[in-house]
Amino acid sequence: QRQLVETGGGKAQPGGSLRLSCEASGFHSQYYNFAWFRQAPGKERAPIACIALDEERNYAASVKGRFTISRDDEKKAIYLDINNLGPEDTAVYYCAAGGGLSYCIEYRPTDLWGQGTQVSVSS
Repeated sequence: QRQLVETGGGKAQPGGSLRLSCEASGFHSQYYNFAWFRQAPGKERAPIACIALDEERNYAASVKGRFTISRDDEKKAIYLDINNLGPEDTAVYYCAAGGGLSYCIEYRPTDLWGQGTQVSVSS
């Protein structure tokens, strides 16, 4: 079965850093675009970063300059490096896979979601 599994979340202090990982299995992930979404408590799930097949990247304004998305197709892995964490970054972070040239522009349609990993930022 096709699967995305996120790891790397947890508790962090303001100003800290985290690397979130997303491992793909059961499909040819090298032919997909990948995105990271997050859902903060009481809010809707929102896109924050995307990396396309050609490794072009797109970021939401709220994370640009602090977050970096990358991919390693040999390892079938996608990463999100987060710097200078703040309380506003507290959320469940989801990895998503989508096809098409416009995926990293529209962030849709998503073909496959991961289960999410919790990031909690507090003192």
